[in-house]
Amino acid sequence: MKKAVALVSGGMDSAVVLAIAREQGFAVHALSVRYGQRHTSELDAAARVASALGAAAHKTVAIDLRSIGGSALTDDIEVPEAGGEGIPVTYVPARNTIMLSAALGWAEVLGAADIFCGVNAVDYSGYPDCRPEFIEAFERLANLATKAGVEGAGIRVHAPLLHMGKDEIVREGLRLGVDFAQTVSCYRADDQGLACGHCDACQLRAAGFATAGVADPTRYITGA
Repeated sequence: MKKAVALVSGGMDSAVVLAIAREQGFAVHALSVRYGQRHTSELDAAARVASALGAAAHKTVAIDLRSIGGSALTDDIEVPEAGGEGIPVTYVPARNTIMLSAALGWAEVLGAADIFCGVNAVDYSGYPDCRPEFIEAFERLANLATKAGVEGAGIRVHAPLLHMGKDEIVREGLRLGVDFAQTVSCYRADDQGLACGHCDACQLRAAGFATAGVADPTRYITGA
């Protein structure tokens, strides 16, 4: 089996991406990043998802983005309710660039030419590093900056959910046997992974299940 590295955050999108990569015949090496996020229950979810979906390996690397701050997910900034204009304060500066770079390094070590990530540019919070242009640019960088890109067959960055709505992601995940109850998407999840029900991530997730006509298995904080 060909090897691939998949970024697995513990959320619903990356779980579906892992399942897609497995269906395509890859031996998937799941990579999670402890980047200083305030809601670390997502990392527990990532381990559950990687095991349940048959990842060949799963590792978590530590990259301290809290030390530079600048985001409600890594700094002492209140996570807002859903809504608002512009790029929200839940955007983590350079996060996807850094995570993909870590995945790229591991892919080179493994001899893997394929990297999977769960970015989405349809039902998303407007983050600049979730756009098609970013994925295309990072793939070009990967092939310029690595031995594998220069001397090997090249590096491919797959973002299979890029143009899918959340309802389509829900349906695809169910087709592939993803247990969404194991995932954590909330920006304010507690230590048990219970969701707030009010942040942007919760609202997008809930709307996806509602539009798909599927019962939402998300576990919410009592009274949320």
